[in-house]
Order: sequence, then structure tokens, then C-alpha cells
Amino acid sequence: MSASGGTRAIVAALGANLAIAASKFVAFAFSGSSSMLAEGVHSLADSGNQFLLLIGGKKAQREATPQHPFGYGRERYIYAFLVSIVLFSVGGMFAIYEGYEKIRHPHEIEHWYWPVGVLAFAIIAEGFSFRTAIKESNELRGKLSWSQFIRRAKAPELPVVLLEDFGALIGLVLALGGVGLALITDDGVWDGIGTVCIGVLLVLIALVLASETKSLLLGESAGTEEVKRIEAAIVDGDTVTGIIHMRTLHLGPEELLIAAKIAVQHDDTAAEVASAIDAAEARIREAVPIARVIYLEPDIYSEAEAAKGPDREATPGGPTPHPAGH
Repeated sequence: MSASGGTRAIVAALGANLAIAASKFVAFAFSGSSSMLAEGVHSLADSGNQFLLLIGGKKAQREATPQHPFGYGRERYIYAFLVSIVLFSVGGMFAIYEGYEKIRHPHEIEHWYWPVGVLAFAIIAEGFSFRTAIKESNELRGKLSWSQFIRRAKAPELPVVLLEDFGALIGLVLALGGVGLALITDDGVWDGIGTVCIGVLLVLIALVLASETKSLLLGESAGTEEVKRIEAAIVDGDTVTGIIHMRTLHLGPEELLIAAKIAVQHDDTAAEVASAIDAAEARIREAVPIARVIYLEPDIYSEAEAAKGPDREATPGGPTPHPAGH
């Protein structure tokens, strides 16, 4: 993912959420609508989340140290996971609590034009932010569906902003429905019901974000197409005759580690093998530019070791090559 694309989406979302949060709190002060209070806290939490994403992106740019030799690329995953926690606790659980209290102790909405006007403004502002996130995502997702893009994206910023903005727009519609029904029926319970629905929506989105970022934190391999390009780049058909096994791991959204045991001819000299490895590394970096750390181990293919698998090697001469291994 382009870091600049993610940053543009975050900044657009941050500006929209700060303006929306201020307007929602003003509307709550004049109308007493619990939906407005829940939505105000939601927008404030979203603003904090965008700050977290920006901080994570900045920290991830630090140079590697002896204590962290592979760098700090995963900082972006950590801060994205914090976003899901904030969205769950500050946004979702608060809204559910506030809605429950409003259902228990309903009161009519005063100065109805404040919440209705603010909700209309918020829908327009969130729509602008959502449009920016969609535009930046479309440059990257290719033929993937939106659900596939969110599941497979290695950079967390755009999926987070997409889900937050989508949830915000649905939440605004729920808030408008709750306020509208409360005004039509003259029963403040509907305002509380709308608030609870907003809370449930935020909790569900937070759980999706937590699941996806947890997978990134655990460590995900390169995508299928990237693996194919790496495998094609390693084998030259001369000195490097095949891949015995290979592992890939994202050290960050734009940093990929590759470790492979490669098959070479038994009568090649050390100089020839070393030269072939250097050439293979150059081809890998040309095919997959985010390949930053590459470890290639030469070996002689052995049928006797083929059944043991890459994680149970007992002697030099690894298992049989398998093109999909990563």
C-alpha cells in the first residue's frame, strides 16, 4: 500500500471527524438527544483513532536497532489494534450504556432542528471522508472485492478508515431514524433505541478490526501472486535448479522477509553458488520491491529427506520442492 494514500485517507477522516464531533456535542447540549451524545463520543473516538494511526505510521519509520534488527514496521499493526480497542470501549460500549439509560429514563427531544441539522451536516462530511478512502483503496485493491481487500490488505490504515467511515455513515442513519421516530411519536425511547443500535454497530466493526489486525500482528505471509513472482525469480535453471522450501513473512506493510532453501548442482563451486545467490536476490528485489530481507540457503536435493518436511530436517539435503510453500 502507498503510505501517502493511507495518510491522505487518515487526514481526510480526521478533519471530518473533528468538525462532526464538535457539531454533535453542540446539538446534544441544545437538544438533550442521547443519539447526539453517543454520536459525538463516536466521532471523538474516531478522531483519536486517526491520531493513533498517524502515530503508528510515524513510529514505523524508525531505523532498525540491535534490539529490533528487523525494524519497527509492525508498529502500524499495533496501533491499528489499539484503534479496535478504542472503538469497542469508548465508542460501542458507551453508546450501548447511554442508550440503555435513555430507554429506562426517556425524555423528549428539545430544539429538534439542532440534531437534524447536525446529522445532515455529518452525513455530508462523512461522505466526503468515505469517498476519499474509497478512491485511495481503489488504486490498490484491483479485482478484489471489498471484503477480500479488507481481509488481505497488509497495510491496516485504509481498511480501518473504510470500516470506520462506513460505520459512521450507518450510525448517522440510525441516529437520524431514532431522533425522527422520537419526534414523530413524541416518545424519547426511540432515541435510546437508536443509540443502542449505534453501539452494537460499533462493537461489531471493532471486532472485525481486531480480528484482522490480530492476524497481521501474528505475522502473515506474502500474497499468492507475490509468492509466484518470488519463486520464478529464484530459479535460474542453471545453478539454482529448484526451491526446496520457502517461507515469507511481512515485517511491516511494505517490508517482506524471505527465507528459502534452494537446490543447486552437486558439483558447483562455492564461488558459483555465491554468485547465483547474489543474482537470485537481485531478481527477487526486482520482481517484488518490498522484499527487504532475503536469506537463501543452498542445498543438494535428496529424495531420502523428501518425506520429512521442511520443519523436520535431520541432515543436509532438504525435502522435496513445493511451489506453494510460504
